[in-house]
Amino acid sequence: MSQSFKTILAVGLFAALGACASAPKEDDFIVLDPEPISVEPVYTGKYK
Repeated sequence: MSQSFKTILAVGLFAALGACASAPKEDDFIVLDPEPISVEPVYTGKYK
């Protein structure tokens, strides 16, 4: 293989590895709400 082909291949490999390695990690978080979103209706009878 020619020297220029090896150089281009090496630069491309390092660029691909560098792009994958520098991806920022996103933190996972869970929001806990102590109150329910909605209150279920209470059965009070047919005519109440």
